[in-house]
Amino acid sequence: MSDSSGGNHASEEAEATSYAPYENELITDSGRVQADGRVHVNLESTVARAIAESINYQQELRRESSDYSERVRQASSFDLKLNIVIQIVGSRGDVQPFVALGNALQRHGHRVRIATHGVFADFIHSSGLEFFPIGGNPADLMAYMVKNPGLLPQMETLREGEICKKKIMIGEMLEGCWRSCVENDPYTQEPFVADAIIANPPSFAHIHCAQALSIPVHLMFTMPWSSTKSFPHPLSSLTADPEYKGIDCWASYGVVEWLTWQGLADVVNKWRASIDLSPIPTTEGPSLHEGLKIPFTYCWSPALVPKPRDWPAYVDVCGFFFRDPPEYDPSPELQEFLLLGTPPIYIGFGSIVVDEPEKLIDTVLKAVKASGARAVISKGWSNMNGSEDENIFYIGDCPHEWLFQHVAAVVHHGGAGTTACGLINGKPTAIVPFFGDQPFWGEMVASAGAGPRPIPHKLLTVHNLAKAIKFCLTPEATVAAQELAGKMHTECGVDEAVKSFHRNLPFERMRCMIIPGQVAVWNYKKNKRSLNLSKMAVQTLIEYSRIDTDNLQCHEINPITIENRRWDPLTGVISAGISTGTRMLKTSTGMLYEPFKELRRARTSPASERNLSTPGSSDNLSSLPSRSTTNQSDNDHPTSPRSPFTTAGDMAGASLNSFGKFTTGYFKGVLVDIPTAAADGFRHVSQVYGDKPKDYGTVTDWKSGAKVGSKNFVGGMKEGITGLIKHPWKGYQEDGREGAWRGLAKGAIGLATKAPSAGIGLWAYPSQGVARSIEAKFRGKTRKAVVVARLMDGYAQTIEMQLSEEMKQEIVREFDRLMGFD
Repeated sequence: MSDSSGGNHASEEAEATSYAPYENELITDSGRVQADGRVHVNLESTVARAIAESINYQQELRRESSDYSERVRQASSFDLKLNIVIQIVGSRGDVQPFVALGNALQRHGHRVRIATHGVFADFIHSSGLEFFPIGGNPADLMAYMVKNPGLLPQMETLREGEICKKKIMIGEMLEGCWRSCVENDPYTQEPFVADAIIANPPSFAHIHCAQALSIPVHLMFTMPWSSTKSFPHPLSSLTADPEYKGIDCWASYGVVEWLTWQGLADVVNKWRASIDLSPIPTTEGPSLHEGLKIPFTYCWSPALVPKPRDWPAYVDVCGFFFRDPPEYDPSPELQEFLLLGTPPIYIGFGSIVVDEPEKLIDTVLKAVKASGARAVISKGWSNMNGSEDENIFYIGDCPHEWLFQHVAAVVHHGGAGTTACGLINGKPTAIVPFFGDQPFWGEMVASAGAGPRPIPHKLLTVHNLAKAIKFCLTPEATVAAQELAGKMHTECGVDEAVKSFHRNLPFERMRCMIIPGQVAVWNYKKNKRSLNLSKMAVQTLIEYSRIDTDNLQCHEINPITIENRRWDPLTGVISAGISTGTRMLKTSTGMLYEPFKELRRARTSPASERNLSTPGSSDNLSSLPSRSTTNQSDNDHPTSPRSPFTTAGDMAGASLNSFGKFTTGYFKGVLVDIPTAAADGFRHVSQVYGDKPKDYGTVTDWKSGAKVGSKNFVGGMKEGITGLIKHPWKGYQEDGREGAWRGLAKGAIGLATKAPSAGIGLWAYPSQGVARSIEAKFRGKTRKAVVVARLMDGYAQTIEMQLSEEMKQEIVREFDRLMGFD
C-alpha cells in the first residue's frame, strides 16, 4: 500500500598553537575515525592526554576570570520586547523545535526572526514567524554527514573535492547569519537589527555576530556540547584506564572541540575579518562558549538525561520542545490499514539521505517479515519504496504527533525530535543512528529500558533489526516507555527554555533610562553624562533636535572580549613570536605573490570585474557588510582589457600594500604582542600554586590600556613584596615551620614573576591600547553600518507606534532632567 498525501510539510593570522606539530600524531593515535564516524579518543595516548589537560586547564582559568558571571536567577516575568534572531543549521527536524520556541517568544511580545536554509521559508512563514535565508542546502549537508558521519572526512570525499565545497557553503552560511542580524526583512523590507541571538551550535556564527553587535547570545541544542564528567562527547568514543573515570568524559569534549576548530578556523577568521573582528587565536577557538560562559539550554527531558552536577547555573536542561500538534486528515487508505489488525510499528529515517536506498528498504522489509509485525514505512528524503505487501503501508510526509498515537513502537534514525515524539507517546524506540547525536540518543533510550541498544546503520542486518523490533514489542519495553511518557507530560520544555533565555539576559543593562519598558540600544554621552536610550527615545530626541548624533553610539549591552590567555611567560613569548614570524612570512610572500595575482587578473579578466560594488557607509542598508556584490549587466562597464600602465600601477600597489602589512606586523609583534604575552605570562605563573591573579580589566583602547598598565604595575609590585611576608606567615599558621618554608618559596616565586610583569606591563598594556585604538579607526565599516541600520529600525518603529505629541514632550522633558538641562 502507499499514500502520497501531503502533510506538514563560517585579515591577520591567528596565534600559532603549540599543538600544531602533533596534529598528525593526534589524528593517527587518538583521533581515529571508527565505523560509525565518531572520533576514537584514547586517553592513554600521551598526545591526547596533553591536549585534553591543556584545553581543560585553560577552560578552568577562563571560567574563573570571564566577565560573563553567573547571573542570579530572576523571576520569569520579562517586560522588555526584543528583536530576536534564531539561527539554525540542520534538517527540518533541527528547525522544527525552534519554531515552537519562536512562537512562545512571540507570545511574550518579542519580534522573532528565524534564520535558516531557504528551503524552509514556507514552513517558517506558515508558522507566523519572520524568515531570513542564510544559504546552504540541508539535503547536501545530510548526504555529506551520512557519508562522513564523524569529524574527519573519508578519503573518497577528499578526492572528490567535497571539503572545499563544504567550506564554501559554511562561509556562505556565516555571512548569511551575519546579514540575518542587521538586514531588512527580505520579503517586507521592514528594518531589523537583532537585540539578542538564539542559535544551535552548528550555525557557528552566533558568538561572533554577538561580539560584533555587543548583544546577548544564548545557545540551545539537542546534544551535549558542554564539558562534563557524566558522559562523553557524542562525537567521541573512549579508551581510558579505569582511574580516569569521569576525567575521560570531560577530556573528550576538549579533544573533539579542538579537532572541530582545526577544520573551521580559517573559514571563521576570514569571515570575522569581513565584519571587522580580529582573528581568534587557535588556543582560544575550542570550547569558546565555555570560556565566555555563554548561556546554554539543552532541549531534552531531564527524565531521560538529568542535568549533570558539574554543569554551572547558566546551563539548563529544560525538556524537549514540542510544537502545537498540526491539523492532519489521514487518507482513507491509511485509516483502513491502521484498523485492519494489530497496531503496526513505524519505520522511518526522516531527512537522512543514503547512497543505497534499495538495499536499506530490502533489509527493512525482510526484518519486518521476520519479526511478524505490521509496519508503516516513511519514504523520507531517501524515497524508500519497496514491494507491495498487505502488512506494509508506505507513507509520505505525515505528522509524527498524530501517527505515533496509532503505532505500537517506532524505529528511526535517532533524531532528537523523533525520539522525543515517540517517547512522549509511550512508544518503545529502536534507533539506527547515522551521525551526530543519534548514537547518543540510542544509548540513552536503551539505558532507560525503552528500547534496544542502537544499531549503527553500517552494521544493520535483517537479523539485528528483527531482534530490535521484537524487543520493542515486549511488555517490559512498553512499560519503560510509558513511565518515561508520564514524566515527560509533566514538563514544558518550550516554556522553560523561554524562562532560561530571559533569566540569563543582562536585564538592567538592557533597560532604557527614559522609557523603562523598552530595550536600550543607544548610548548618548555629553558633558560627562551617559544615558542608555531606546530606539524610540532617540528618534524622538532627534526629531526635537535635542541630541547631537556625533555623541551617539551603539550601546554595548553584552560586550564580548576574546583574549589570548597566557599560562606562563615562556610559552606566551614563544607563541607570540611564532605568530609574528608567521605573519611576517605571509606578508613578505605577498610582496611577490600579490603583484603576480594582479598581472594574472589583468590577462584573464575584463575591466568590468574591477568595478564590483563594495560595502560602504551609504545612507541605506546596502552599506551593510556583505561579501555579495551587485549584479550588473554586461553593458554597465567597458569590457576592454586594462592598459599596461594600469596593470603596472595595480601590481606596485599590491606589493606596497603587502610591504606595509609586513612592517606593521613586525613592529606590532616586537613592540606590542611579545611584551604583552610576557607580561600576561609572568602574571599568571602564580596560578600554579593556587594564587589567583587579579583581573585589572580589559584593554580596548589607549585609555583602558593606560589604566590596566598602571593598575598592573602598582598591584604587581605590591603583591610581589607583601607576598614575601603573607605566604610564609599563612604557611606557618597552617603547617608550622614546614609550611613557612613552602610559603617563603611561593613568596619568592611571586616576587620573581609579578615584579617583571609589573615592569613589562607598564609598556605593554598602554601599547596594546594604542594599537587597538588605531585598529578601531581602520575597522569602522561594520560599526557605521550598524548605526545606519539601527536608525532605520528606530524610525520604522516610531512611525508604527504613532506617539502622541504629549508622549514625545514627556520624553524630551525626562531627557533634559537626566542630562541636567533643567
